Amino acid sequence: MAHYKGAASEAGRAMQLMKKREIAQQEIELRKKKIEDDLKIHNIENKFATHYNAVEQQLKTSTIGLVTLNEMKAKQENIVKERERKLAQKEQEKEQEKERALAAKQAEKNKQKRQIQALSFNLDEESEQSDEESDAKSDKSEKSKNESYGPVIKKIKKNPDVDTSFLPDREREEEENRLREELRQEWAQKQNALKEEEIEITFSYWDGSGHRRSVIMKKGNSIYQLLQRCLEVLRREFSELKTVMADQLMYVKEDLILPHHYTFYDFIVTKARGKSGPLFTFDVHDDIRVMHDASVETEESHAGKVLLRSWYERNKHIFPASRWEPFDPTKSYDKYTVSDKNKKKDLIK
Repeated sequence: MAHYKGAASEAGRAMQLMKKREIAQQEIELRKKKIEDDLKIHNIENKFATHYNAVEQQLKTSTIGLVTLNEMKAKQENIVKERERKLAQKEQEKEQEKERALAAKQAEKNKQKRQIQALSFNLDEESEQSDEESDAKSDKSEKSKNESYGPVIKKIKKNPDVDTSFLPDREREEEENRLREELRQEWAQKQNALKEEEIEITFSYWDGSGHRRSVIMKKGNSIYQLLQRCLEVLRREFSELKTVMADQLMYVKEDLILPHHYTFYDFIVTKARGKSGPLFTFDVHDDIRVMHDASVETEESHAGKVLLRSWYERNKHIFPASRWEPFDPTKSYDKYTVSDKNKKKDLIK
């Protein structure tokens, strides 16, 4: 073997290349062997030996003398088809036998179940069949009699003298549910009609002094929709409102700051009340309690105030903004309070 006589580094590099080649050669040999094993067919002549031996034997017995190649091929094809047909027939017979066995087993199980359910020890099938036939005949005769005499009257299984209202009754429950649904729909129609009714809302744009206006709204409209309508009316007269949106406005009714999502219908239905008057009336009358010092409860209300949030933030420490507070539906105002010009509070029941 020739030895490399160059530099040591080159010799090492040559050794590495030789090792890589050997490894690659081994991998190739392993792949070849694996492919050969995958494609190799073991003892294929034994798999169909019986079939082809039988076909060959039958072909020999049926062929006498000299025949042409086409006749030989035709006979061979016929014999192979006949053989395959017989094998398929045998397989089909085996499947049918299995199905019959399963059906017999299932029939035996059903028979045992019927005997257990009927608590009968009679194992005579003929008597059972005769009983079934007689029952069928009797049912037919009864049916024909009933048809001739008229409709069958349903038997009453409950005693009519006993109070059974506490017992569950499907028909009664269905009737109650139907009546409940009808009442619900009727109530919903009335409420929708109420929401569509128009009312006149008197409001006052408040910028330190009141500027009273009025608009026509529906009872189902919200406070936010009212503020949008108020802006349409006020923008023509007040220049500071030309660039203002409804979100920047507040609506104060009876010294309560009402949220924008509430509707007039909510206050009307609940008969809500504020600190100085009812929230469910929107027309304006003179306040007789201030004018005449009366202590009688009335439903006369004050005009709601529409104002800018920025104005409220600047003046919320000054009367009348100092009296205002957010609306709380859980809070009850059973007593109204009003303030006179001298800021004295009169408590009126």
